[in-house]
Amino acid sequence: MKELTEFSQKVYEAVKLIPKGEVRTYGWVAKKIGQPGAARAVGNALNKNPFPIVVPCHRVVAKNGLGGFVGGLAAKKRLLKSEGYKC
Repeated sequence: MKELTEFSQKVYEAVKLIPKGEVRTYGWVAKKIGQPGAARAVGNALNKNPFPIVVPCHRVVAKNGLGGFVGGLAAKKRLLKSEGYKC
């Protein structure tokens, strides 16, 4: 496996803080890691998430909707609903 960048490591650590059944935006994650304005880079890092069970990237959404998900939006909705989040 390719070694993680420092940026990706920070993104994954921040995402692990999002409680089950809640969501945060890509922008929130960017601010949390001290990189405001890096929401798109956060999305790119999450798109390459090698730890999908440990790092719950499905809990990160766009400011105007669900955003993307490697497994598809239907899978993202299922995961969020299984945690009690109303999509």
